[in-house]
Amino acid sequence: MNGRLPAPPHRRAASLTHVELTWIEKRIEHWLRFGHRADEQILDGGRRISSFAPGSIFAFVRWASDDLGTTVSRVDIVRAVEAGSPFQTLPFVRPGGEILLRVDSWPRVERVLRAINAIEALGIDPADAAPEYWRHLHHRITAGHEPRNYTREQHTAWLKRRQVTS
Repeated sequence: MNGRLPAPPHRRAASLTHVELTWIEKRIEHWLRFGHRADEQILDGGRRISSFAPGSIFAFVRWASDDLGTTVSRVDIVRAVEAGSPFQTLPFVRPGGEILLRVDSWPRVERVLRAINAIEALGIDPADAAPEYWRHLHHRITAGHEPRNYTREQHTAWLKRRQVTS
């Protein structure tokens, strides 16, 4: 034990990144594709707030429609930041985070979801994948190029690098 008391609940909550999720069937669907929640607060039947510890990576999917069809189709892969660290703002994410990937339009979102599925098929939790891979995926999709697949070897190298730098 380090002799320090744990941070009071209000200080712990302030150090978390909070994501507002909404589900109104066929109108507004904000959901998490992956991520390790540190806390979750249910506001009502269609709304909740999921919170993430600094350093956690999560995928936030937003979809909305109106009477004419889809108006928003987007996925963001974000790393939660330490309190006081610089961050990028993102709707429904407080205070914000380090955006590793940001794509919109359903065909691009679908490519990201397929990449996430492929990582899971390797037996790897996407929340633990190398942040560099999410940046690679973002850049390749944005440029209209085929991204490389995430591999076990790449993941092993990332885990070793993370161990050394921790």
